[in-house]
Amino acid sequence: MANTTIGNALAAYNAVAQQIGGNPIADSTPQTGPSFGEVLQNFGDQALQVGHEDEKQTLSAATGKANMTDVVMAVSNAELTVQTVTAVRDKVVAAYQEVLRMPI
Repeated sequence: MANTTIGNALAAYNAVAQQIGGNPIADSTPQTGPSFGEVLQNFGDQALQVGHEDEKQTLSAATGKANMTDVVMAVSNAELTVQTVTAVRDKVVAAYQEVLRMPI
């Protein structure tokens, strides 16, 4: 819905700009691709998948059935994922706080 509204506004602006001999400012066709929410959902799903893989490798190591190199790689990937999730969370919180500081 928001993309449609923005697309309509751009189309109207471009139509007026053409009538007065100006240049259009942007393409009024809606952009395709995943939404911000979809990107975050996919990121969360991937983070969970890495965590599950780490748990499987750790359990295999505890029973003596896993290669230690694979276990170390899985733990390293899980650690990197946790650091990335924490960094994204911090950025989202900072952006939210910035929005709260905006005057109405």
